Amino acid sequence: MAQQHLEPTDASAGAVTADALAGYLRAQATEFLRALRQHRENGGAAAGGSEASVDAARALRRSSRRISASLHTFRPLLDPDWSERIRPELAWLSGTLALEHAYEARLERLLLALQRLSGAMLPAQVDAVAGSRAAGAARVGATAPASAASGNPGTPTPDRGNLTVGAAKAGALLDRQLTLARTRAHSTALQALGSSRFHAVADNIAVLASEVPLAQTAATTPLPPLAAAAEDRLNDAITALPLVTAGHPYNAEALIHGLSPDPSPHPQDAPWHQVRLLLRLHRYAREVLQDAGIADVRLLAAGEALDRHRDASEAAAAAAQAARTPRIAPATAYALGVLHADQRHEVEAARFAFQQAWQKETVSTP
Repeated sequence: MAQQHLEPTDASAGAVTADALAGYLRAQATEFLRALRQHRENGGAAAGGSEASVDAARALRRSSRRISASLHTFRPLLDPDWSERIRPELAWLSGTLALEHAYEARLERLLLALQRLSGAMLPAQVDAVAGSRAAGAARVGATAPASAASGNPGTPTPDRGNLTVGAAKAGALLDRQLTLARTRAHSTALQALGSSRFHAVADNIAVLASEVPLAQTAATTPLPPLAAAAEDRLNDAITALPLVTAGHPYNAEALIHGLSPDPSPHPQDAPWHQVRLLLRLHRYAREVLQDAGIADVRLLAAGEALDRHRDASEAAAAAAQAARTPRIAPATAYALGVLHADQRHEVEAARFAFQQAWQKETVSTP
Protein backbone atom coordinates (compact mmCIF):
# COMPACT_ATOMS: atom_id res chain seq x y z
CA MET A 1 0.00 0.00 0.00
CA ALA A 2 1.37 3.38 -0.97
CA GLN A 3 2.39 5.70 1.81
CA GLN A 4 0.22 8.74 2.41
CA HIS A 5 1.89 12.10 1.80
CA LEU A 6 1.74 14.04 5.04
CA GLU A 7 1.19 17.76 5.33
CA PRO A 8 2.83 19.62 8.19
CA THR A 9 0.47 20.16 11.11
CA ASP A 10 0.12 23.25 13.23
CA ALA A 11 2.42 23.35 16.22
CA SER A 12 -0.55 23.71 18.55
CA ALA A 13 -1.84 20.31 17.42
CA GLY A 14 1.36 18.60 18.51
CA ALA A 15 4.86 19.03 17.19
CA VAL A 16 5.31 15.30 16.53
CA THR A 17 3.25 13.96 13.62
CA ALA A 18 2.92 10.72 11.69
CA ASP A 19 6.13 11.58 9.84
CA ALA A 20 8.04 10.63 12.99
CA LEU A 21 6.17 7.33 13.26
CA ALA A 22 6.78 6.53 9.60
CA GLY A 23 10.49 7.27 9.95
CA TYR A 24 10.74 5.15 13.08
CA LEU A 25 8.97 2.18 11.49
CA ARG A 26 11.13 2.39 8.37
CA ALA A 27 14.27 2.44 10.53
CA GLN A 28 13.15 -0.58 12.53
CA ALA A 29 12.18 -2.43 9.37
CA THR A 30 15.64 -1.73 7.98
CA GLU A 31 17.19 -3.13 11.19
CA PHE A 32 15.02 -6.23 10.81
CA LEU A 33 16.18 -6.80 7.23
CA ARG A 34 19.82 -6.20 8.19
CA ALA A 35 19.56 -8.77 11.00
CA LEU A 36 17.90 -11.25 8.66
CA ARG A 37 20.70 -10.83 6.14
CA GLN A 38 23.29 -11.31 8.90
CA HIS A 39 21.54 -14.47 10.02
CA ARG A 40 21.56 -15.91 6.50
CA GLU A 41 25.17 -14.90 5.85
CA ASN A 42 26.27 -16.73 8.97
CA GLY A 43 24.71 -19.97 7.88
CA GLY A 44 21.25 -19.72 9.39
CA ALA A 45 20.39 -23.20 10.59
CA ALA A 46 23.90 -24.46 10.00
CA ALA A 47 25.37 -21.79 12.24
CA GLY A 48 23.56 -23.22 15.25
CA GLY A 49 24.55 -21.31 18.34
CA SER A 50 27.38 -19.22 16.88
CA GLU A 51 27.88 -15.73 18.29
CA ALA A 52 26.90 -14.05 15.01
CA SER A 53 23.75 -16.16 14.75
CA VAL A 54 22.79 -15.33 18.34
CA ASP A 55 23.35 -11.62 17.70
CA ALA A 56 21.23 -11.75 14.55
CA ALA A 57 18.37 -13.50 16.35
CA ARG A 58 18.55 -10.92 19.13
CA ALA A 59 18.39 -8.08 16.60
CA LEU A 60 15.40 -9.71 14.89
CA ARG A 61 13.60 -9.92 18.23
CA ARG A 62 14.49 -6.34 19.11
CA SER A 63 13.18 -4.82 15.88
CA SER A 64 10.10 -7.08 15.89
CA ARG A 65 9.18 -5.94 19.40
CA ARG A 66 9.56 -2.27 18.51
CA ILE A 67 7.53 -2.51 15.33
CA SER A 68 4.79 -4.49 17.07
CA ALA A 69 4.69 -2.08 20.02
CA SER A 70 4.45 0.94 17.72
CA LEU A 71 1.61 -0.65 15.78
CA HIS A 72 -0.21 -1.16 19.08
CA THR A 73 0.36 2.29 20.59
CA PHE A 74 -0.18 4.30 17.40
CA ARG A 75 -2.74 2.09 15.67
CA PRO A 76 -5.17 5.00 14.88
CA LEU A 77 -2.51 6.36 12.50
CA LEU A 78 -2.06 3.11 10.58
CA ASP A 79 -4.07 1.16 8.09
CA PRO A 80 -6.17 -1.03 10.44
CA ASP A 81 -6.36 -4.14 8.26
CA TRP A 82 -2.62 -4.23 7.67
CA SER A 83 -1.76 -3.40 11.30
CA GLU A 84 -4.04 -6.04 12.84
CA ARG A 85 -2.74 -8.64 10.41
CA ILE A 86 0.98 -8.10 10.96
CA ARG A 87 1.11 -7.35 14.68
CA PRO A 88 0.24 -10.88 15.92
CA GLU A 89 2.77 -12.31 13.47
CA LEU A 90 5.53 -10.12 14.89
CA ALA A 91 4.56 -11.18 18.42
CA TRP A 92 4.75 -14.83 17.33
CA LEU A 93 8.18 -14.33 15.80
CA SER A 94 9.60 -12.43 18.76
CA GLY A 95 8.28 -14.97 21.25
CA THR A 96 9.54 -17.94 19.26
CA LEU A 97 13.05 -16.53 18.90
CA ALA A 98 13.23 -15.62 22.60
CA LEU A 99 12.60 -19.10 23.98
CA GLU A 100 16.01 -20.63 23.37
CA HIS A 101 17.86 -17.77 25.04
CA ALA A 102 15.36 -17.80 27.92
CA TYR A 103 16.00 -21.48 28.70
CA GLU A 104 19.76 -20.97 28.47
CA ALA A 105 19.70 -17.98 30.82
CA ARG A 106 17.36 -19.78 33.23
CA LEU A 107 19.65 -22.78 33.49
CA GLU A 108 22.69 -20.59 34.09
CA ARG A 109 20.82 -18.60 36.74
CA LEU A 110 19.69 -21.71 38.61
CA LEU A 111 23.07 -23.42 38.51
CA LEU A 112 24.82 -20.30 39.77
CA ALA A 113 22.26 -20.06 42.57
CA LEU A 114 22.86 -23.70 43.51
CA GLN A 115 26.59 -23.03 43.60
CA ARG A 116 26.08 -20.00 45.81
CA LEU A 117 23.74 -21.84 48.17
CA SER A 118 25.75 -25.04 48.47
CA GLY A 119 29.28 -23.66 48.18
CA ALA A 120 30.24 -26.22 45.55
CA MET A 121 30.78 -26.13 41.79
CA LEU A 122 28.31 -28.56 40.26
CA PRO A 123 29.30 -30.90 37.39
CA ALA A 124 26.31 -29.73 35.36
CA GLN A 125 27.41 -26.14 35.86
CA VAL A 126 30.87 -26.89 34.47
CA ASP A 127 29.23 -28.26 31.33
CA ALA A 128 26.92 -25.26 31.08
CA VAL A 129 29.78 -22.81 31.44
CA ALA A 130 31.80 -24.63 28.80
CA GLY A 131 28.92 -24.42 26.35
CA SER A 132 27.99 -20.81 27.04
CA ARG A 133 29.25 -17.78 25.19
CA ALA A 134 32.69 -16.39 26.04
CA ALA A 135 31.42 -13.47 28.09
CA GLY A 136 29.16 -15.66 30.17
CA ALA A 137 31.91 -18.21 30.67
CA ALA A 138 34.35 -15.53 31.80
CA ARG A 139 31.79 -14.13 34.23
CA VAL A 140 31.12 -17.55 35.78
CA GLY A 141 34.82 -18.36 35.94
CA ALA A 142 35.55 -15.10 37.69
CA THR A 143 33.11 -15.95 40.47
CA ALA A 144 34.01 -19.64 40.85
CA PRO A 145 36.22 -20.68 43.76
CA ALA A 146 39.70 -21.98 43.06
CA SER A 147 38.72 -25.52 44.00
CA ALA A 148 35.90 -25.39 41.44
CA ALA A 149 38.27 -24.23 38.71
CA SER A 150 40.36 -27.33 39.25
CA GLY A 151 37.28 -29.53 38.89
CA ASN A 152 37.10 -30.43 42.59
CA PRO A 153 33.99 -29.48 44.52
CA GLY A 154 34.45 -26.85 47.19
CA THR A 155 34.31 -27.90 50.82
CA PRO A 156 30.85 -27.06 52.14
CA THR A 157 30.27 -25.71 55.60
CA PRO A 158 28.61 -28.18 58.02
CA ASP A 159 25.23 -26.43 57.95
CA ARG A 160 25.14 -26.76 54.17
CA GLY A 161 25.83 -30.47 54.17
CA ASN A 162 22.28 -31.59 53.40
CA LEU A 163 21.97 -29.03 50.64
CA THR A 164 25.26 -30.03 49.05
CA VAL A 165 24.27 -33.69 49.00
CA GLY A 166 21.29 -32.95 46.80
CA ALA A 167 22.69 -29.93 44.93
CA ALA A 168 24.65 -31.98 42.39
CA LYS A 169 21.65 -34.16 41.55
CA ALA A 170 19.36 -31.15 41.51
CA GLY A 171 21.73 -29.39 39.12
CA ALA A 172 21.91 -32.47 36.89
CA LEU A 173 18.11 -32.73 36.85
CA LEU A 174 17.70 -29.07 35.95
CA ASP A 175 20.39 -29.40 33.31
CA ARG A 176 18.57 -32.31 31.67
CA GLN A 177 15.17 -30.66 31.74
CA LEU A 178 16.18 -27.17 30.62
CA THR A 179 18.71 -28.36 28.04
CA LEU A 180 15.99 -30.52 26.50
CA ALA A 181 13.63 -27.54 26.49
CA ARG A 182 16.33 -25.35 24.96
CA THR A 183 17.03 -27.91 22.23
CA ARG A 184 13.36 -28.08 21.36
CA ALA A 185 13.14 -24.27 21.34
CA HIS A 186 16.15 -24.13 19.02
CA SER A 187 14.51 -26.58 16.61
CA THR A 188 11.25 -24.63 16.77
CA ALA A 189 13.06 -21.37 16.00
CA LEU A 190 14.85 -22.90 13.01
CA GLN A 191 11.58 -24.30 11.69
CA ALA A 192 9.93 -20.92 12.17
CA LEU A 193 12.67 -19.07 10.28
CA GLY A 194 12.29 -21.47 7.37
CA SER A 195 8.50 -21.43 7.29
CA SER A 196 6.20 -19.74 4.83
CA ARG A 197 4.72 -17.87 7.78
CA PHE A 198 8.05 -16.20 8.51
CA HIS A 199 8.67 -15.43 4.83
CA ALA A 200 5.30 -13.65 4.74
CA VAL A 201 6.36 -11.57 7.76
CA ALA A 202 9.69 -10.77 6.13
CA ASP A 203 7.94 -9.70 2.92
CA ASN A 204 5.70 -7.33 4.88
CA ILE A 205 8.68 -5.86 6.70
CA ALA A 206 10.51 -5.40 3.40
CA VAL A 207 7.57 -3.33 2.13
CA LEU A 208 7.46 -1.43 5.43
CA ALA A 209 11.09 -0.39 4.96
CA SER A 210 10.01 1.79 2.04
CA GLU A 211 6.26 2.33 2.41
CA VAL A 212 4.43 2.78 5.70
CA PRO A 213 0.67 2.07 5.31
CA LEU A 214 -0.77 5.06 7.12
CA ALA A 215 -4.46 5.78 7.63
CA GLN A 216 -6.15 8.59 5.75
CA THR A 217 -6.41 10.66 8.94
CA ALA A 218 -2.74 10.21 9.92
CA ALA A 219 -1.68 13.63 8.65
CA THR A 220 -3.94 15.38 11.14
CA THR A 221 -3.46 13.03 14.11
CA PRO A 222 -0.71 14.06 16.55
CA LEU A 223 1.35 11.37 18.26
CA PRO A 224 1.81 12.79 21.80
CA PRO A 225 -1.76 12.05 22.99
CA LEU A 226 -1.42 8.42 21.93
CA ALA A 227 1.94 8.14 23.70
CA ALA A 228 0.41 9.80 26.76
CA ALA A 229 -2.38 7.20 26.75
CA ALA A 230 0.26 4.45 26.84
CA GLU A 231 1.89 6.16 29.81
CA ASP A 232 -1.48 6.46 31.55
CA ARG A 233 -2.09 2.73 31.15
CA LEU A 234 1.32 2.08 32.69
CA ASN A 235 0.67 4.41 35.62
CA ASP A 236 -2.73 2.82 36.26
CA ALA A 237 -1.19 -0.66 36.30
CA ILE A 238 1.57 0.46 38.66
CA THR A 239 -0.98 2.09 40.97
CA ALA A 240 -2.73 -1.29 41.22
CA LEU A 241 0.49 -3.09 42.23
CA PRO A 242 0.95 -4.11 45.89
CA LEU A 243 3.92 -1.78 46.36
CA VAL A 244 3.40 -1.79 50.13
CA THR A 245 3.91 -5.56 50.17
CA ALA A 246 6.93 -5.15 47.90
CA GLY A 247 8.43 -2.81 50.48
CA HIS A 248 8.79 -5.63 53.00
CA PRO A 249 11.99 -7.72 52.91
CA TYR A 250 10.08 -10.98 53.21
CA ASN A 251 6.73 -11.82 51.68
CA ALA A 252 5.64 -15.16 53.11
CA GLU A 253 2.58 -15.25 50.86
CA ALA A 254 4.90 -15.60 47.86
CA LEU A 255 5.87 -19.12 48.97
CA ILE A 256 2.40 -20.50 49.65
CA HIS A 257 1.74 -21.83 46.15
CA GLY A 258 5.34 -22.44 45.10
CA LEU A 259 5.64 -26.20 45.52
CA SER A 260 1.96 -27.08 45.45
CA PRO A 261 0.77 -29.76 42.98
CA ASP A 262 -0.86 -27.00 40.91
CA PRO A 263 1.64 -26.05 38.15
CA SER A 264 -0.21 -22.83 37.23
CA PRO A 265 1.78 -19.57 37.28
CA HIS A 266 2.26 -17.83 40.59
CA PRO A 267 -0.82 -15.66 41.27
CA GLN A 268 1.22 -12.70 42.49
CA ASP A 269 3.38 -12.43 39.39
CA ALA A 270 0.90 -11.67 36.61
CA PRO A 271 0.32 -7.97 37.46
CA TRP A 272 4.08 -7.38 37.57
CA HIS A 273 4.59 -9.08 34.21
CA GLN A 274 1.85 -6.86 32.79
CA VAL A 275 3.57 -3.74 34.12
CA ARG A 276 6.79 -4.91 32.48
CA LEU A 277 5.04 -5.11 29.10
CA LEU A 278 3.37 -1.72 29.58
CA LEU A 279 6.68 -0.16 30.58
CA ARG A 280 8.21 -1.48 27.37
CA LEU A 281 5.36 0.03 25.33
CA HIS A 282 5.92 3.35 27.09
CA ARG A 283 9.66 3.28 26.41
CA TYR A 284 9.17 2.49 22.73
CA ALA A 285 6.57 5.25 22.41
CA ARG A 286 9.14 7.68 23.80
CA GLU A 287 11.60 6.45 21.19
CA VAL A 288 9.13 7.29 18.45
CA LEU A 289 8.67 10.77 19.89
CA GLN A 290 12.43 11.05 20.44
CA ASP A 291 11.57 12.13 23.95
CA ALA A 292 14.81 11.86 25.92
CA GLY A 293 14.57 13.49 29.30
CA ILE A 294 15.40 13.26 32.98
CA ALA A 295 13.17 10.21 33.47
CA ASP A 296 15.14 7.98 31.08
CA VAL A 297 17.58 6.74 33.71
CA ARG A 298 14.75 5.90 36.06
CA LEU A 299 12.83 4.07 33.36
CA LEU A 300 15.93 2.06 32.59
CA ALA A 301 16.38 1.11 36.25
CA ALA A 302 12.71 0.21 36.58
CA GLY A 303 12.85 -1.91 33.44
CA GLU A 304 15.94 -3.76 34.64
CA ALA A 305 14.22 -4.50 37.96
CA LEU A 306 11.19 -5.92 36.15
CA ASP A 307 13.44 -8.02 33.90
CA ARG A 308 15.07 -9.48 37.02
CA HIS A 309 11.62 -10.07 38.45
CA ARG A 310 10.57 -12.01 35.35
CA ASP A 311 13.78 -14.05 35.30
CA ALA A 312 13.60 -14.95 38.99
CA SER A 313 9.90 -15.80 38.76
CA GLU A 314 10.44 -18.16 35.84
CA ALA A 315 13.51 -19.70 37.49
CA ALA A 316 11.50 -20.37 40.65
CA ALA A 317 8.80 -22.02 38.55
CA ALA A 318 11.43 -24.21 36.86
CA ALA A 319 12.79 -25.29 40.26
CA ALA A 320 9.28 -26.10 41.46
CA GLN A 321 8.59 -28.06 38.28
CA ALA A 322 11.78 -30.08 38.77
CA ALA A 323 10.79 -30.75 42.39
CA ARG A 324 7.58 -32.38 41.13
CA THR A 325 9.61 -35.00 39.22
CA PRO A 326 8.47 -38.43 40.44
CA ARG A 327 10.76 -40.60 42.59
CA ILE A 328 13.55 -38.08 43.17
CA ALA A 329 15.70 -38.47 46.29
CA PRO A 330 14.72 -36.48 49.40
CA ALA A 331 18.05 -34.61 49.33
CA THR A 332 17.40 -33.58 45.72
CA ALA A 333 13.90 -32.38 46.56
CA TYR A 334 15.29 -30.46 49.53
CA ALA A 335 17.88 -28.70 47.35
CA LEU A 336 15.22 -27.78 44.80
CA GLY A 337 12.97 -26.46 47.56
CA VAL A 338 15.74 -24.25 48.90
CA LEU A 339 16.47 -23.10 45.34
CA HIS A 340 12.82 -22.26 44.77
CA ALA A 341 12.68 -20.21 47.97
CA ASP A 342 15.90 -18.44 47.01
CA GLN A 343 14.46 -17.39 43.65
CA ARG A 344 11.22 -16.21 45.25
CA HIS A 345 13.37 -14.02 47.50
CA GLU A 346 15.00 -12.69 44.33
CA VAL A 347 11.50 -11.89 43.06
CA GLU A 348 10.82 -9.87 46.18
CA ALA A 349 14.16 -8.09 45.90
CA ALA A 350 13.35 -7.13 42.29
CA ARG A 351 9.96 -5.78 43.33
CA PHE A 352 11.57 -3.70 46.03
CA ALA A 353 14.15 -2.39 43.53
CA PHE A 354 11.36 -1.43 41.14
CA GLN A 355 9.51 0.35 43.93
CA GLN A 356 12.62 2.35 44.81
CA ALA A 357 13.34 3.25 41.17
CA TRP A 358 9.78 4.31 40.43
CA GLN A 359 9.38 6.41 43.54
CA LYS A 360 12.72 8.08 42.82
CA GLU A 361 11.41 9.37 39.51
CA THR A 362 8.21 10.54 41.12
CA VAL A 363 10.25 12.66 43.50
CA SER A 364 12.83 13.94 41.02
CA THR A 365 10.56 14.81 38.10
CA PRO A 366 9.72 18.54 37.96
